[in-house]
Parts: sequence; C-alpha cells; structure tokens
Amino acid sequence: MEEQDLEPRTKRKKLKDLEVMSIEALEEYIAEMESEIERARAEIASKKDHRSAAEDVFKN
Repeated sequence: MEEQDLEPRTKRKKLKDLEVMSIEALEEYIAEMESEIERARAEIASKKDHRSAAEDVFKN
C-alpha cells in the first residue's frame, strides 16, 4: 500500500486568523460562508431527491 493511499482524500483548509480581520471583513466572511452552506444544503437536497427516485424505481 502506498503512503498516499493512507492520506485523507480531502484535506481541511487551514482556518483563517479571525483576530486580524476587521468587522466588515468578518461580516463579509460570514456572508460568504452562509452562502456556501446554503449551496451545500441545496446539493444535499438534490442528492436525496435523486436517491429517493432511484429507490422508487427499484421498489416497483
């Protein structure tokens, strides 16, 4: 087994140093993260819908 097989496929991003950010920059950062969360939630919902549809096909 190669060493890279043991490493996680996705590496976590290094956290930003929030202490050095201005209030405006922090608010913008929060807005960006909230937008990304909504995008991820929409993708989850889409995948659940596809899974449910596929399960219905195989049930009948």
